[in-house]
This record gives sequence, structure tokens and C-alpha cells, in this order.
Amino acid sequence: MGNYLNTTAAYDAYRREYNSPYFVDKSGLLDEVSQRLETTANYICIIRPRRFGKSVAANMIAAFFSRECIFTDQTSECFCGVEQKAANECAHEYKPADLFEKLHIASLESYRLHRGKYDVIFISFNELPRKCDNYGQYIDRITARLLEDLMRAYPEADISKEDAVWDALLSVYHAYDSKRFIFVLDEWDFIFHRNFVTEGDKADYIDFLSNLLKGKAYVSLAYMTGILPVAKYSSGSELNMFLEYTMATREKYSEYFGFTDEEVDGLHQQYLKLEKQPKVSREGLRYWYDGYQTAAGKRLYNPRSVVCALSDNQLGSYWTSSGPYEEIFKYIGANVDAVRDSLALMVSGTRVQAKVQEYAATSMRLKTRDEIFSAMVVYGFLSYEKGYVKIPNRELMGKFDDMLLKEPSLGYVNRLAEVSSQMLKATLRADTAKMTEILEFAHNTETPLLEYNHEAALTALVSLVYLAARDSYRVEREDKAGTGYVDFIFYPETDSKADGIILELKVGHTPEEALKQIRDRRYALKFEGKLGEKPRYTGRILGVGIVYDRDTKTHACRVEVLRAAL
Repeated sequence: MGNYLNTTAAYDAYRREYNSPYFVDKSGLLDEVSQRLETTANYICIIRPRRFGKSVAANMIAAFFSRECIFTDQTSECFCGVEQKAANECAHEYKPADLFEKLHIASLESYRLHRGKYDVIFISFNELPRKCDNYGQYIDRITARLLEDLMRAYPEADISKEDAVWDALLSVYHAYDSKRFIFVLDEWDFIFHRNFVTEGDKADYIDFLSNLLKGKAYVSLAYMTGILPVAKYSSGSELNMFLEYTMATREKYSEYFGFTDEEVDGLHQQYLKLEKQPKVSREGLRYWYDGYQTAAGKRLYNPRSVVCALSDNQLGSYWTSSGPYEEIFKYIGANVDAVRDSLALMVSGTRVQAKVQEYAATSMRLKTRDEIFSAMVVYGFLSYEKGYVKIPNRELMGKFDDMLLKEPSLGYVNRLAEVSSQMLKATLRADTAKMTEILEFAHNTETPLLEYNHEAALTALVSLVYLAARDSYRVEREDKAGTGYVDFIFYPETDSKADGIILELKVGHTPEEALKQIRDRRYALKFEGKLGEKPRYTGRILGVGIVYDRDTKTHACRVEVLRAAL
């Protein structure tokens, strides 16, 4: 076992993942990758946002193919099925255990053909030297460790410490009967996010990868992962051998990164069996972590957040590595004027049209609206579907909420967010005069978005003035309720005894007509429990009608108690 050559670290990492109570078997990817071995399509680059399982898959691939990672479990199993600590503890025939025997891949022919048959070079590029303040220290550590592995494993190749790693690998190829390697390179673009790396350093790094991999006889397969698309750097020829698979534009491999609805269903059933007092509902998982989309139209959940919520028995934000609103604003702040109105719509739950060019994320000087949104899609802050972008779920919406409340440079969007706590309090008091005053204030600000040509604009305004409600309510838009779809429904999230709110918007109608629709279509049934069960929400249920009159350019509100507290 070496630093990078046939290391068992990848196997150990994947075994820990497998031992998790909320493990999802994605080993079908191994079969698909196996089909690329020794072909002209053997350079694969997987591009996904953070926390979508790229490293888990990379560990799995390295562990599966590596000859050093075959049968490395501490415990073993004899053919009689009795677990043993050592072969001599059982009189029956002994066989070592293999983690992959328990996975889907074991049922496929590629398991027999490829399991543990290759020399694998596995490099996690997200590791730095103990003291690292320049690119030279970073890349020198990688080359020195890889040369050390090759010199130890292949003494007849006559490698010296001064050799370039590609020269050393070529020497191994010639000295050891055309020895070939599988390369698994995780987080290839990590170094691009370090402050000390210059544009010249980036060019040198691309040359390093090109010299290591491109056109080399010793490459049986190269599997690489990252956030930034490598296509940006393939406009010449350095890395154009890679076939690149992104979430927004390429269908292949998409089911192996992120959790599908069916997979989350299974995890939640497992959670209900394990947790003595479960507090995480299946609907809560959808609301908090769903919302991403593959190019094939498959909906995806953020996998890390789902696992964390189930493990902690608590819904919440687990967006740790890139969570603070400052990182979102880094992109929006590049041109606030260009994105302000679209941002107001997206915070309301409305998708907006955008031309996503994923390579724009590599630019340090984002200027246009489409460039900014493209970068935010690549980093997972927005989801993309058929020409439209949106904020994917409650977890990310919370970060946008923080930004709206803290950034005065957002102008009217920030000002409307600031009055949102007053709007919620006025609604709960049925203070329609105060509610109308706030709506008039909102309408009279410099809001080019909110011209009220259609109800979508009114929806955006109402979302902003009720922004604070998201701290204590699960706010759903166009939710199926009764015999129709309600514009907004506020489910108490932190206190089941709090008041629920059903809100209907109308342009050119009266508040009474809006409330009549709430009653006639029986929207309040959403707050009742299943037949024979106690209602989950025991507070009052309030019906709220908000309307706008185009002729008088005024708002009107009415609040009605649909159900008293239980």
C-alpha cells in the first residue's frame, strides 16, 4: 500500500459509508465505468456541486478496482456462513469477506471480471502540505509522494526522485510488460479555490494534468471529479480528452449523484424503524432538501443534508462548507442591478429564465446576469431546468433570506424583507389596517418588478413582505389543498399550537371573493390529520385574502378565523 498507489484508504472510507444506517447502494456506477476501460472513451470527468456524493463515488471506484483492496475486511466468513475472526477458528472451508459482495454490483458480470484486478492511483487533490502558501509546495508534495510509491513498488523501472511522474510511469510501463493504471482523481479543481494560486499557477496545473494523462499508454482509465467544468480549459487541447458529465446538461451517470425520491423513501422507512421518537417527516425532507434536477428530468435531493437530518433526528440547514450568506452574495454582488428583480421572483418561489453556461463559473469577473446565475448553478445555490433557474429548497432559501435581510445594497428587496416581521404580527392580530399600510409601502417603493401586470408579481411582493414567517413556518406555494391549489399556506414548524395561515391573492377582485374561494375549495383540510388521527396542528386556522385594484392602485386585506384553536 502506498500514498496514492493501491492505497486502502479509499476502501476504508467507503466501508464507513457502507456501515452508515442511511447508506444508498450506488454500485451500478461501477458497471458503467467498467465498460470504459481500455476504450477511446476512458477519460471521465464528473462535475457536481459540493456535497453531492462525488468523493463517495471516487472512493468506491478506487476500492473496487484496486488489487490491494480485495478482501480487506477485518472479519471473515466461512462457507457455512459463520462469522470467524481467523481461518483456523472454523473447520470448514474458509473464504475472506468482501464488502462489494453485498452490493448490487456483485450480481453483474463486471464484478467477476474487474473486482480487484488493477493497479489504482487514487489522489484526493483537496489535501495540502502542513505549511502551504504557494502552488509549488502543493504540487511538489503530490509528485514526491507518487514518485515514492512508484520507486517502492517497481524497483526495476529505475526511477529517480528527479523524474517527472509521467516519465516514471512510462518507465514502469516499459519495464513491467505494458503495466497500465486506473487513475481516480478527486476534486481536481480544489487548488483553484485557494487564495495563493495565480492565473499562471492554474495554467501550470492544467499542464501537469495533461502531461500526466493525455495520450499516455499507461492509462487504462482516468476518472476525475470536481465542481468547475474542465471544458473551460479544453478550448485548446490540454484536457479535451475528457468526456464531461454535468448535472444540468448531461444525462449519463446522473442517477449516481444525489438521492432520488425512491431512495429517500427507503431511507425514511429505515429511519422510522431506527428512531424511537422520530421528528423528521417525509414531507419535511422534500421541503428542505429536494429541488435539484438532472438533465433527464429526474428530481434529486441533497444527499449529505438528508443523511445528516435523519442521523440528527432534526430538520435544518447542513450547508456547512458554503453556507454563510456572504458566499451567495459574492456572486450576486458582482452586479446587483442585473439580478435584483430576478432575485425577488426567485425568493417568492418563482423560477426565472436564464441561459446557463457552466464554464462561466471559472471566471473571476462575473458581469452579466446569466454569468452570475451560471456560477450559482455550478456551486449548487440554484437549480436549473429547461432554461430556468430557481432556489431549490428550504435549506438554500434560508441562506437567501439571510442575505436579503442583511444587504442594504439590494435596495427595495432588502427594505421589503425588513418589514416582514411586522406583516406576520399584523396578520396574526387581524390588523388589516397595518397589513394594508405595509403593502402600500411595498408597492410605492422603486419596484420595477412589481407592476402587477399579473398575479405572479403580487405573489413576489407577498413573499417578500412575509419573509420573516419562514423562521417559524413552512411556507408552501400553490400547494394542493381541498379541491384546488392554494396560493400560500403557512404550516407551523416550531410550535404545533401556533396559528396556521391560508393566504389567497387576487388582482381585480375583493378580499371577500378570495376568502370565499378558500372556504369553497376547503383549503383548511390541509391542517387536519388523517381519518381517525388527531390533527397535527391545534392552533387557529386563519384565512387571509389580499387583493389589488388596478383602477384605484390600492390594496385591501381581510382575515377570517376558519377554525378556532383545538
